[in-house]
Amino acid sequence: MGELTPGEREVRRGAVGELGEALRDLVDAAVRTEVPLDRLTEATGAARELTALLSADLREVHEIASVDDPETGERWYSPVYGPGSPVAPPMVVEDFPDEGRCVGRVTVPKKLEGPPGLVHGGVVATLLDHVLARSARGAGHGGLTATLTVTYRRPVHLGVPLVVIGQLVSVEGRRATATARLVAADDPDTTLAEGEALLVALRAERASEVFARTGRDVGAWTSRS
Repeated sequence: MGELTPGEREVRRGAVGELGEALRDLVDAAVRTEVPLDRLTEATGAARELTALLSADLREVHEIASVDDPETGERWYSPVYGPGSPVAPPMVVEDFPDEGRCVGRVTVPKKLEGPPGLVHGGVVATLLDHVLARSARGAGHGGLTATLTVTYRRPVHLGVPLVVIGQLVSVEGRRATATARLVAADDPDTTLAEGEALLVALRAERASEVFARTGRDVGAWTSRS
């Protein structure tokens, strides 16, 4: 599918979001189910039929989805916040660009479990990484994560409303530093995990090389942002 007009993209985004929500419900049921074997077999057949339906027209792995906006970094299949992603929690993020800050709200489901009843540590790091980069990008400093340090303070429980705050700290040329913390919504003074990142914006010519296979102008991760 080629590039869509703004109106066409909004319509498709609506459909993609509805499918994403349905698939997230399916994944949740799949990782929690204890139905009898015959029901598992029936569900397997239905899942394969759905896969065949969606596989009739696939983009290549390097291609950008028609519902995305690579200039702003808006990714509808992001594994963190993407409305169309069956693996995203998903996190809802509010940006405060004038403050170099963003605030994400998320309740992590069973599919992202690590130790029983707890959020997988890699998922915690992913949530922190996203708000770290987004706090800088929202303030106009695009960049890829060069270093990420995560400190786990306390266990993070599944099914609990969480708040993840990212804050841009400094910018020096193409380099930006940011910090983030993750807390439970009902106990914002207790830090469960925190992160710090160095984010480096690509030069325009380097970005063109890195993202050449997409065939699109990708500006959200460059020093032009």
